[in-house]
Amino acid sequence: MGLWTKEQLRAFIKENKLVSAQDAQNALKELFAETLQEMLEAEMDEHLGYEKHDAKSKQTTNSRNGKSKKKITSEYGEQEIAVPRDRQSEFDPMVVKKHQSNVSGIEDQIIALYAKGVSTREIQDHLQQLYGVEVSPTFISNVTNKILPLVKEWQNRPLQGIYAVVYLDAIHFKVKQDGAIINKAAYMVIGIDLDGIKDVLGMWIGENESAKFWLSVLNDLKNRGVQDILITCVDNLTGFSEAITACYPKTEIQKCIIHQIRNSTRYVSYKDLKKVTADLKPIYKAATEEMALMELDRFEETWGSKYPLILRSWRNNWEELATFFKYPPEIRKLIYTTNIIESYHRQLRKVTKGKSIFPTDDALLKMLYLITMNVTRKWTGRVQNWGQILLQLSVFYPERIGQHLP
Repeated sequence: MGLWTKEQLRAFIKENKLVSAQDAQNALKELFAETLQEMLEAEMDEHLGYEKHDAKSKQTTNSRNGKSKKKITSEYGEQEIAVPRDRQSEFDPMVVKKHQSNVSGIEDQIIALYAKGVSTREIQDHLQQLYGVEVSPTFISNVTNKILPLVKEWQNRPLQGIYAVVYLDAIHFKVKQDGAIINKAAYMVIGIDLDGIKDVLGMWIGENESAKFWLSVLNDLKNRGVQDILITCVDNLTGFSEAITACYPKTEIQKCIIHQIRNSTRYVSYKDLKKVTADLKPIYKAATEEMALMELDRFEETWGSKYPLILRSWRNNWEELATFFKYPPEIRKLIYTTNIIESYHRQLRKVTKGKSIFPTDDALLKMLYLITMNVTRKWTGRVQNWGQILLQLSVFYPERIGQHLP
């Protein structure tokens, strides 16, 4: 049985003449306020060391000093309670803290719903249906704004000294700015450290890529303790190569093969799509760079005249596309497929697809942060075959890895 015996419950129903579910809700609302009130009184007794009207047991110069009215919001809507005061103003109640006006799990619920991509309108409806509580869009936005300092703290937290691989990728969103709707990219940076553990190192919202923008991102990582990155995997980002050379001159750049294929097939007519994709495969699956270049020539014989843009793109970017050929298969797989980023992005997309336009950069940042926290909580394991990968990396970078290993 719960808190009450059957008899007590029956008496409560009879005494309050409860007939409908609404009656029960109203009676519980009253009971809730009275219970809180009693808990506050009990806390005051504890604080002063004597009960009301029991001055004999009093061993303190402090004493009760009336009550102050306070409005609280709970699952039962808005109510007024009277908080006991003491003369010396030392009483700091636990059940309803001094400046707290919300005593429900409503704030947690708003944040949980917001993190799932539920719209403000739907959050309002949900709370109205479930608890009969009216909340304004401003209230919801104030509650979720409490996340912003956490985002800031997370975005400035110290990082590891060295990362084996850092992936950079962008997702595009529509954000309102000065009355116009602008396409903005959220750049997500994921790192794998020397223990094979992956983590989102940060996110940056930028309107346009440029060496200056990338330099600020990389400097940010540097200021947070990242001294070295062995390999970065990036899409074809404007200005990135110059920035990484300036900031981390020893870092290898691997242009993402998956993006390259995707960008290549953009020009291809639907009926050729399967064949072109199949014919690109031998290039990046080749055992060595020489063989890959032979496969690229073979691709040119077949498709060069029909799709010259594809060839130009592969040849122009070849140096940074071919980085992975010097590594053994385990490292190759880690750097030319972006499964890690792709699955993270799928989860971001799943939540944000309902939100076609974000009112501000902050609104986008809050949501991306909340989803990221949910996703990274599950990232506890090491990358597959990490032991072997680390051994191979230390053959390539003995002095750079050596100083960071325990």
